[in-house]
Amino acid sequence: MKLADVIAVLESAYPPKTAESWDAVGLVCGDPEEDVTRVLVCVDPTSSTVDEALEVGAQLLLAHHPLLLRGVNGVPADEPKGALVHKLIRSGAALYCAHTNADSALPGVSDALAQAIGLTVTGPLEAGPEGDTGIGRIGELAAPEPLSAFAQRVADALPVTVQGVRAAGDPDRPIRRVAVCGGAGDSYLATAKRAGVDAYVTADLRHHPASEHVESGGPALVDVAHWASEWPWCEQAAEILRSAFGGRVDVLVSTRRTDPWTVGATSTAAGGLA
Repeated sequence: MKLADVIAVLESAYPPKTAESWDAVGLVCGDPEEDVTRVLVCVDPTSSTVDEALEVGAQLLLAHHPLLLRGVNGVPADEPKGALVHKLIRSGAALYCAHTNADSALPGVSDALAQAIGLTVTGPLEAGPEGDTGIGRIGELAAPEPLSAFAQRVADALPVTVQGVRAAGDPDRPIRRVAVCGGAGDSYLATAKRAGVDAYVTADLRHHPASEHVESGGPALVDVAHWASEWPWCEQAAEILRSAFGGRVDVLVSTRRTDPWTVGATSTAAGGLA
């Protein structure tokens, strides 16, 4: 298959026109007329995942996060991002990014997160123009469970990170109806509260918004690592390509953890504040 054929499938599943105006999605480097026999899907286009793509012989690295989100005047090889572009081009590999267009798609990033947790999706958290698409998802568990058990469910469903999973709220609060948003989602705290869900699962929650949300009677919060919240999307995107090409393109999911945090520590001192 040609790279152009793969791009056509991706842009049918994740239309670039649905990306946010500030976003940078699409083909970063690569020749649409080149052949593609293997694709590697990842969350972050980093030196690690670029190396992995080349090690497995992929002609395309499909990433969720953009490499060049902000405008640049050049990509010199002696700068980190430029070095990745040069390495890909020299090795005959392309880079394609699907970001907020993959967030709002149906299925999209939050559908993959909801499925991993075991939710039955009932609709978007914030609906897009077509109603069934949009940012985030609302779903339901088969039966209620306490927040403490639900937080463990989330931890068991996602890849291990140094941060782990944190929850805010009464540990015994029954959780059944849940909102999820892959990636940084504290801008949708008020939306989750209006939706009347029991819990909201997202990443990158900040101290003050989270504290004020809980104090105001909002749903319980479950905070996970940004990378971990979006990693389930990789298999979703891989399946879209596998289904489209029926084995003519080998599609792999990256096994490299690109969460930036590498060390976690808790106090070993006796005592502490209550």
